[in-house]
Amino acid sequence: MNAIRYINRQTGRVETEEVFGEKAIRFLYGKSALAYFLLHSLAKWPPVSAFYGFLQNRKKSKAQVQPFIDRFGIDTAEFLDEPATFGSFNQFFVRKLKSDARPLSPHAIIPADGRYKFYQEINKDLSFEVKKKGFCLKTILQSEKLADRYDGGSLVMARLCPTDCHRFYFPFDCVPSKAKLINGKLFSVNPIAIRDNPWIWGVNRRMMTTLHSEEYGDVLYLEVGATNVGSIIQTYMQDVAVKKGDEKGFFEFGGSALLIFFEKGRITFDADLLGHDLEVRCLIGQSLGK
Repeated sequence: MNAIRYINRQTGRVETEEVFGEKAIRFLYGKSALAYFLLHSLAKWPPVSAFYGFLQNRKKSKAQVQPFIDRFGIDTAEFLDEPATFGSFNQFFVRKLKSDARPLSPHAIIPADGRYKFYQEINKDLSFEVKKKGFCLKTILQSEKLADRYDGGSLVMARLCPTDCHRFYFPFDCVPSKAKLINGKLFSVNPIAIRDNPWIWGVNRRMMTTLHSEEYGDVLYLEVGATNVGSIIQTYMQDVAVKKGDEKGFFEFGGSALLIFFEKGRITFDADLLGHDLEVRCLIGQSLGK
């Protein structure tokens, strides 16, 4: 696979992603028998990822923070806390941002920093990721009833890289339900892995929350765990009204993703987000749609 390229929404330019752990990902999701054995062994055993997360919580891991910041050019001016105050790599990974680092659009907002794809209309019976190799709504939602309800609706797919802020937020005012766990594996969601294995979206561990909103209807908000994610942490209170931009939770160390499903006709995504073959790099608080 060639280099991963994406569109920077702020500049409109196409940029090349530097992938953390790229060599390992390319090997594990390659075609060799050894890679297949190792990949499925690791993904089937969440304790492997949990152990890696444990290592990133150790005090010794603090030494990785500044080299990581330097290598990937992360803007520390946005951090609520100074890098030197982080006691471990995971504390850096789940860092908070300053309140003014991500201004909020007056419309529905982008819920997390990441690389995005937007689908204005999806079909419950067909792949909306890769032709002939995708997954259906019933698979990802684990419900025929929900698949029918969101048939013809809209989808937001967000991929969070290890370099991103791994806190995620509510995209509009709503009342969130309790998060439901759909247990599963922990495959990578990097494009290198997804290219030939789009079924990963339907088998990875995920949590699903219904956001009840007068303006946007009932919206399904799914956090998807991936390789080396220690935990999906929910920080909100269920059945209590929240405001747009309030924190919903965070991912501990590793790659991860969000899937957000809207009912048919409930949202029109911004024009600059649609019609791209490449992912679009978006930031928390930017406009999502009306």
